[in-house]
Amino acid sequence: MILRSLVFATLLAATPTLALAQSFPVTLEHAWGETTIDTEPKRIVTWGWGNEDAVIALGVTPVGIPFHAYGGGEDGIKPWIEEALAKVEGEKPTVLANGSEPAFEQIAALEPDLILAVFSGITEEQYALFSAIAPTVAYSGDAWSTPWQDVTTTIGKALGKADEAEALVAETTAWLEGEVAKHPALKEITFASANDYDGSIAVYAPLDARMKFLTDLGLTLDPSVAENAPDDGAFYYSLSYELFDSLKGDIFVTYYEEQSALDEWLAKSYAANYPPIVNGGLAALVGTENVAAVSPPSVLSLHWGFPTYLDVLATAAEKVTGQ
Repeated sequence: MILRSLVFATLLAATPTLALAQSFPVTLEHAWGETTIDTEPKRIVTWGWGNEDAVIALGVTPVGIPFHAYGGGEDGIKPWIEEALAKVEGEKPTVLANGSEPAFEQIAALEPDLILAVFSGITEEQYALFSAIAPTVAYSGDAWSTPWQDVTTTIGKALGKADEAEALVAETTAWLEGEVAKHPALKEITFASANDYDGSIAVYAPLDARMKFLTDLGLTLDPSVAENAPDDGAFYYSLSYELFDSLKGDIFVTYYEEQSALDEWLAKSYAANYPPIVNGGLAALVGTENVAAVSPPSVLSLHWGFPTYLDVLATAAEKVTGQ
């Protein structure tokens, strides 16, 4: 935890505080059209996952953020956000009511002048309701698939901090690449990723933001992931237990909230006999907060959670390559 805090503080300190002012209005395109932001926003509400992370990393405190039951503890605030907000003076964000549906009345009461749902899955109807409250920026491309880099730069443009956002992405990327370079075995292996879910193996498809994050770092997604995927554009798909071994790869990446649950799964015959696991290629990230930090990551959560994730990935890669 000390290492995480030092990395977190160092990278935030490296974020430039001086840049040319961005002019308004600015117009941003997204899945549900385009949104024009006339003046620099002062009261920002976020919805979805990781949007407030980018806002806070860019030096702005939202007035409202979603309750995150996964990784957020009893107060719904993820630990890397708590650490960042502890360094900020002034009023802390209101945590919105816990629920899968947006708390529109509560959001309206906060009188936002901008709503950010850049990484989300909001429907067109929800977008219309958000837009009736304040200008709203939705996701681009497929729902729940926007890479952390695009989340950061899009939010930077919305806040009038485009240059700062680009610099933050560049600095974070350079740090990630430098850390991965310390483990050359990671560039020599292929990987696949899945979890046991609802009576089958839920495989993360190539367009999933978690997979995009790893391939951006230079890791290779095994071709079998795409070969087994249905052509439906989903970010995950199901494989029966009988077909589990058709999912290839040198290492197998999976996520579990508790070690006991992982141990129980590993005792299943289809897991115990799965070739990547037999060969020592199990890369299991355990712990709700650890998983939340990288599944998928944000520009803020990476500083907190990547060192642990990297250790898990590198250990598995080094076992299978003998390094």
